[in-house]
Amino acid sequence: MKIGIGSDHNGFELKEAIKEFISSTEREVVDYGCHSCNAVDYPDVAFDVSKAISEGDLDRGILICGTGIGVCIAANKYPGIRAALAHDTYSAERAQLSNNAQILTMGTQIIGVELGKKVVESYLNAEWANGSKRKVDKIIENENKFLRDHYQEAAAGNQCS
Repeated sequence: MKIGIGSDHNGFELKEAIKEFISSTEREVVDYGCHSCNAVDYPDVAFDVSKAISEGDLDRGILICGTGIGVCIAANKYPGIRAALAHDTYSAERAQLSNNAQILTMGTQIIGVELGKKVVESYLNAEWANGSKRKVDKIIENENKFLRDHYQEAAAGNQCS
């Protein structure tokens, strides 16, 4: 399993600890930054990980910022991505089992390193088994309809009269 990990500067230290933990589980980890405590905008990192998942370069992702909320919102803006915020093992497991979330997000100001490792472990050990498939399919269908409608409207607006 190939896991992308990324954070803003607030999440850098937790990201480094989680990256080391994932590597110890014999999974491949790809670090999308940031690479220091210097200020970084979390949407840039979230979009990079989301794009890599969307293009099939990663199996799953872990994103970290101060609360986990910002990276979750940013990742969910990328078409086809389902990111879930979790700070406990049950929610992390359900993110995958029920919702087939490709990305787990966490907040460094909310969760410590040891609990973070357990949350990540629960998420990575869970496998989608069509848990709430009907509901996830509705999300995907609605997103696809929105994108189709949006692009048809944009194309219609660009036609010469």
